[in-house]
Amino acid sequence: MKLSEYNLDDIEEINKLFIKTFSDSEGKEEGAIIGKLTNDLMTNTGSNDLYCFVATERDKIIAGVFFSRLTFESKIEAFMLSPMATLPEYQGKGVGQELINFGHNTLKENGVHVVVTYGDINFYSKVGYKQITEDVIKAPLALSVPEGWLGQSLINDKLEAIDDKPSCVKEFNIPELW
Repeated sequence: MKLSEYNLDDIEEINKLFIKTFSDSEGKEEGAIIGKLTNDLMTNTGSNDLYCFVATERDKIIAGVFFSRLTFESKIEAFMLSPMATLPEYQGKGVGQELINFGHNTLKENGVHVVVTYGDINFYSKVGYKQITEDVIKAPLALSVPEGWLGQSLINDKLEAIDDKPSCVKEFNIPELW
């Protein structure tokens, strides 16, 4: 398995990965929503505000993860992991964990201090995320499932509170995604 940053030539294959994964697990409507989100992230978000990493096996993309910038007035370097997808036949084999850890290492090398995500604690805790409240880091928009707000520091053992509210990239500035 090879881990790398995505290539612009991979946009269509990455979209198909996310559409299939989310359609299989959450239904076709959710697959379409996430497919549009990933396409919009890759085609509209500036390169300084987005990282996308992929896992490939035999030249086929089997997993992908996005990290998009959260902007704070305090200028802390922070990114949000979302969305993440692994083809169903590769799930449960550690592919997603390896890919996220690869992403974390790249982000850390590029000066990122904090990562957050909004998802399943049972999965994301395997790669260091802990449940947080908005007293620690506020979410950019209202959370429909507050217990899914997770975070970690890439530079310290403890995640320090950030007082100001972040803004997210415009592709995530959609209340229905939260």
